[in-house]
Amino acid sequence: MSVQVFKTEARTTVDSYGHRHPGPSAQTTQALLSITTTDGAVGRVLGKPNYLRRDQIEQHVGPVLVGSDPLARESFEKQFAIRQRTRAVELPEHSLSYVDQALWDLAGVMFGTPVWKLLGGARESVKAYASTMCGDSLDGGLSSPQDYATFAVELKARGYTGIKLHTWMPPLDNAPNLARDIEACAAVRDAVGPDFSLMLDGYHWYSRTEALTLGRELDRLRFDWFEEPMDEFSLRSYRWLSEQVATPVIGPETVPGRHRSRAEWIVNDACDILRVGAMNGGGITPALKTMHMAEGFGMECEVHGNGAPNLALVGGSSVAHWYERGLLHPLVDYDWVPPHLLSIVDPVRPDGTVAMPLAPGLGEAVDLDYVAANLVEEY
Repeated sequence: MSVQVFKTEARTTVDSYGHRHPGPSAQTTQALLSITTTDGAVGRVLGKPNYLRRDQIEQHVGPVLVGSDPLARESFEKQFAIRQRTRAVELPEHSLSYVDQALWDLAGVMFGTPVWKLLGGARESVKAYASTMCGDSLDGGLSSPQDYATFAVELKARGYTGIKLHTWMPPLDNAPNLARDIEACAAVRDAVGPDFSLMLDGYHWYSRTEALTLGRELDRLRFDWFEEPMDEFSLRSYRWLSEQVATPVIGPETVPGRHRSRAEWIVNDACDILRVGAMNGGGITPALKTMHMAEGFGMECEVHGNGAPNLALVGGSSVAHWYERGLLHPLVDYDWVPPHLLSIVDPVRPDGTVAMPLAPGLGEAVDLDYVAANLVEEY
């Protein structure tokens, strides 16, 4: 097992609240976690270096995995849960998610099969919705409701059949702004017409009454779903909201606890559509459990985020209707291939769909020569 931290290029930047925006070309670092069997098969996943630190690998991941059956993911999950109970800060779910993703990639390599087929092989392609970046104050960016409308027309022309809006958020001045959010949603609906799927991710920590006002406007505008308008730790607030708006409420996105916490959302009727992802759901293994659980209750379960692990989850189950392709922005080329990759995993086709990768594993085409030539440290 090894982690290679390496230099690469980024063309976006992240603000103090964690929102991604257009930015100049800049050097950054990524980490590549590799798990190797005694037979020489290798599973890999790219991640953030701060979630794949030396101390995490040496003190927790290595002791659990080394010398074990690489397919014993349920055993690993239990052992990690025990370690995590009193060490949640030093061993967060994001770190364990990367480990689980690498193990699934390894399984795909061992069996010579794409991971999405190992997860169930529900479909060979999926329709993608265009997920925008947050609002900003950039010339030519997303600084006004009309900017969103103009960009929506462009995205529709590219073949997308659905768009999800992320509007203006802190630390931007005068954000969030309920009236401006409503204006942007209305402008986009007018621009794309009535028979086009629209969603809103309103993670603003709005109050109940503000969320209700916004939700009723989305009813009028016939949006497909309403995502994270309030603090997700309050199940009662989400149940209260979902009972009063016709637009389906989707969640949770950021609540810890993997499939177990999402079970509570189901039994408490806190959402109409369940939400999970490989990263914020603790890994592919618990995310797949979440999707099967939703199916048992007759619910849809949409997958949060882009990338190879989330595409595999969408391909493995039929309870998700969409793949989230983003984050998109008028000033950012989403299809740009960073130097540490040979290709992107999710090119969109003219009909707005994304094909499942055919390579064994997760299908991420990492340029191993580039990683070796730009190594910062390895452990």
